[in-house]
Amino acid sequence: MFHPYQLLAGFVFGTIGWGIWRYGRSLDRWKPKVIGVALMGYPYLITNVIWLWVIGVALLVLFFFQHDD
Repeated sequence: MFHPYQLLAGFVFGTIGWGIWRYGRSLDRWKPKVIGVALMGYPYLITNVIWLWVIGVALLVLFFFQHDD
């Protein structure tokens, strides 16, 4: 049985992950593409709602601070 916040987190982070993946694809950068795929895929693997949100926010912070030199 899915928790409503689990479905919300999957939708939010999946949508943001798709946008980050498209951003990385348009610039031909591997780091945003990997972070985007991770954001789209990890909600299928995590069942705890709190860890779902913590990992999603951590991946977004990682994307914010990633730099391609």
